[in-house]
Amino acid sequence: MTTLTIDQAQSQLSLLIEQLQPGDELVITRDDLPVAKLVKPTPEKPIPIFGSCKGMLTILSDDEDHLKDFTEYMP
Repeated sequence: MTTLTIDQAQSQLSLLIEQLQPGDELVITRDDLPVAKLVKPTPEKPIPIFGSCKGMLTILSDDEDHLKDFTEYMP
């Protein structure tokens, strides 16, 4: 956890935000008392939405020719 005064944080706020890693905390103080905490959130794992790719794949025709190479392995 890093601690900076409010004047230090004001002068370089955009740089501090860019340098924060997920879960890192930056405490901002005024007169040696904490007044704010800057925390970069951890990215949430996306929840899959079934059927969201519907229509993205188009099968133009059935192709049985490629199966001829595998006839010795097929029952």
